[in-house]
Amino acid sequence: MVYLYSMASAFRRFTTGFFVLINIIIALLFLLGCYASSFNATSFWFLGLLTLASLYFLLILIIFIVFWLFVRLKYVLISIITLAVAWFPLGQIIKIKQGEEFKIARLPNSLRIMSWNVEHFDILEHKTHPERKQEMLDLINKYAPDVACFQEMVGGDFDSTAINYVPRMAKQLNYKYYFFSYDKRDDFDGKHHYGIITFSRFPIIQKYKYSPVALNYNSIFQSIDIAKDYDTFRVFNIHLQSLKFSDVNRQYLDDPTLKGEIDIEKSKNIILKFKTGFAKRKLQSERVKKSMNESPYKVILCGDFNDVPNSYAYNTIGKGLKNAYAEKGSGIGRTFSSISPTLRIDNIFVDKKLMVEQFVRIKKKLSDHFPIITDVTIEPKN
Repeated sequence: MVYLYSMASAFRRFTTGFFVLINIIIALLFLLGCYASSFNATSFWFLGLLTLASLYFLLILIIFIVFWLFVRLKYVLISIITLAVAWFPLGQIIKIKQGEEFKIARLPNSLRIMSWNVEHFDILEHKTHPERKQEMLDLINKYAPDVACFQEMVGGDFDSTAINYVPRMAKQLNYKYYFFSYDKRDDFDGKHHYGIITFSRFPIIQKYKYSPVALNYNSIFQSIDIAKDYDTFRVFNIHLQSLKFSDVNRQYLDDPTLKGEIDIEKSKNIILKFKTGFAKRKLQSERVKKSMNESPYKVILCGDFNDVPNSYAYNTIGKGLKNAYAEKGSGIGRTFSSISPTLRIDNIFVDKKLMVEQFVRIKKKLSDHFPIITDVTIEPKN
């Protein structure tokens, strides 16, 4: 009897120690993911994978809290202390507060900004689903942003027979001013190019296009100076390096297996794409930030970061700015509609001198990204 009791006691100590070890490992991985931006994104690119998994680590930590409440109360401190240390970056990942309902009617003197990866405005399916593009245009007109920044734009600006003829689209959206940027080498079909476009209801007094020497899909970014009343704003529109996942890659991520050599090659291919993406976004984000720092005007930045909060790119670009979601959003705020429910990769950052009044993520699947909109006003002087 004593022997059995001793065996049971030893087993309990072993299992308790095992779960404590797992809890500590998850806590460390979570903290590394939260603070990955503090490390060089080229040398420590693998930490970027932990930023993608941060919400899953958070869920496991919460499960451990509940588990230890019933098993051994003192070990609750492992997860509690971890969450306390990660409190600030955790606030960038998820907002517990309930967001207010977005009002179509805007405040006087406010500026409404929209950012949306429009996935080519569905040009590949314009014959089979012509209604989808019109739905996208209707949605934009419903919210009527003063400034609309679109990424992954496929448009034509020299041939009126083009399906996405930019001057015609500007008229459909009631915009007088726009700036369409693309690399001429990034051709779609002879009439269209891949690029980014910014529409504005206010006069554009200056346009800037920034293009790298090497051609990477949609890797250019742009900015415009707009004049509103007696103020001038510099609006950046960016699309950072994508991972270029194929349909096969996405299927594998949804149902990963390692049953043979083919599956191992698939996993290696995906990891290589992650590594390349983290390194390129590091360089791109630094170039974007340098250009922002040179602005003589209040800055507004919209874009598809292809990276999550607490990443190197997010923190580099967002330093010293307000994130519209962080100010007025709620929940996880996912903006990419596939692979994972944790991917908030689209952002609107604004100058600290601007006040974020409201924010909305429109959860309507017309593209593979959800559009985001915010209203900002200039903070009154004391």
